[in-house]
Amino acid sequence: MREFDLSNAHWAKSSYSNGEGGNCLEVADGVPGVVPVRDSKVDGGPVVVVGSAAWEVFVRGLVG
Repeated sequence: MREFDLSNAHWAKSSYSNGEGGNCLEVADGVPGVVPVRDSKVDGGPVVVVGSAAWEVFVRGLVG
């Protein structure tokens, strides 16, 4: 399994997330070729790493 250094990742919380937790996610930028994704309620929790191309198709499907 490939490991990614996320120590300097900039996490961005979903605009749908609120101060009460909710079921939202955060994504990180600055990791070439992949999009790290984690639960916004679990700081430092587990991360799912998705290929950039697959992420783009996923997001396009949500807004398209």
